[in-house]
Amino acid sequence: MNVAVWAGVLVIGGFGAVARFMVDKAVARRTARSFPFGTLAVNISGAVLLGFITGLTLSHEAALLAGTAFVGAYTTFSTWMLETQRLTEERQLKPALANLVVSVALGLPAVMLGQWIASLI
Repeated sequence: MNVAVWAGVLVIGGFGAVARFMVDKAVARRTARSFPFGTLAVNISGAVLLGFITGLTLSHEAALLAGTAFVGAYTTFSTWMLETQRLTEERQLKPALANLVVSVALGLPAVMLGQWIASLI
């Protein structure tokens, strides 16, 4: 891979991280609850986006930049796990379980939705 692709990963990944921060904070501000709705919104919208990207016929480099760099930086498995663990530490077992179940139950159909949207193009 050439230097331009790696530079693109750095820059586009930065945009993905900033987008995650902005969406998470905007959703969290509106919900103001201990449940991590911001992370849920980021991960579900990211699943739709990644499904869409994989449904397109992209070159390897374009898929790397869009999928790995942007969506990889935008979505956040580690934050999802940390927030779930934090809920269990606070003895909020139902919200912790809901965070796991809802994320998976919505995430899989979200990927399929993104792929379906891409198939219409």
